[in-house]
Amino acid sequence: MPKATRPDLAAMLVPLGRALTEAERPVLDRHGLTMWAYVVLLGLGEQPVYTQAALAKAVRADKTRIIPVLDDLQRRGLIRREPDPADRRVNLVQLTPAGAGLRDRAQHDIQAQEQRLLADLPAEDRRTFLRVLQTLSERSGRPISDT
Repeated sequence: MPKATRPDLAAMLVPLGRALTEAERPVLDRHGLTMWAYVVLLGLGEQPVYTQAALAKAVRADKTRIIPVLDDLQRRGLIRREPDPADRRVNLVQLTPAGAGLRDRAQHDIQAQEQRLLADLPAEDRRTFLRVLQTLSERSGRPISDT
């Protein structure tokens, strides 16, 4: 069997992901957000209104785990939860203008920090890296097969 010529993808991506998450923490702290609150705010940007269960699925969180996050965001006026007129047992969740603004400011600051990391790469490599990473991220919900 030939010797591997590179580390496995997870061996490269997991430490990078952890480092990026740790670098984001002070930025989120400055904006008064936890990582899960930020994930929820980002998730709500994908679709204007979600049920709580659909939002949990979209952000890959257990639906019971995000309830305290939603409670906090609602208390702070960053999201609105209202009963679904079609099924009063279900809550619909949407961003408020204040929530969208906070999400956008936090994301801007995080991406500015990322630009400093990416600045070490030549421009063409940076564009290719971001394009490939976005493609892989979009496909990450699909099963990985060996065919």
